Formats: sequence, C-alpha cells, structure tokens
Amino acid sequence: MTKALEAPRGLDESGCRLWESVAEAFELDVHEQLLLLQACRTADLLDRLSGEAARGPLAVVNGKGDRVANPVVTEHRQQSLVLARLLASLRMPSGEEDARPQRRGAARGSYGVRGLVA
Repeated sequence: MTKALEAPRGLDESGCRLWESVAEAFELDVHEQLLLLQACRTADLLDRLSGEAARGPLAVVNGKGDRVANPVVTEHRQQSLVLARLLASLRMPSGEEDARPQRRGAARGSYGVRGLVA
C-alpha cells in the first residue's frame, strides 16, 4: 500500500478534509490529483460563499433598479455544479462497491473530414 498524498498547501478545512478522504482511499494518477485539487478548492470556495450569503440578503437591487437574486447565491449554485462535475470526473465508487467504476471515454475522439456533397 502506498502512502497517501499530503494535502496541498493553501487548502482550508473542507478542501483538506476532501483531499484526505480521497487520497487515503485511492491511488490517484496525476490528472486525477489535479481534478481533486480543483474539487478541494471549489469546496473551500463554497464555504466562503455560504458565509457571505448567510450575512447578506437573498435579493439585491441591480444597477437598473430591479430586484434580482444576490450574485453570491447565484455563484454558490454555479460552484455547487462545478464541484459535482469534478467529483463525478474522479469516478469514485458510491459506497458499497469495492473497485472504482468502469472507465468511460471522455471525448468521442476526432472525427474524420467529411467529403463535400455537391
């Protein structure tokens, strides 16, 4: 068994916890380490956005005078989607499985040039 990778510097509490939980359980390739690092940074950002949203109103008045959703709340929602996609990209099992799920191809590959139809 290999030693778990140490959490990178600069991560806050949620990022460190996420890093440690994944790095202890799996041996990660370099590209997976990069995905995990981005997921950890996103988790930390979500914590900061949550704190900011809790201190502010849900709706604000924009430059036109319209009441709109607080941009912090909107950004939190967007970053939540980013985190979900990053974690899905790591293909971690959902609990009861012993092995990582089957690898799925990301891109379909390059497509050949089609001939022009006259």
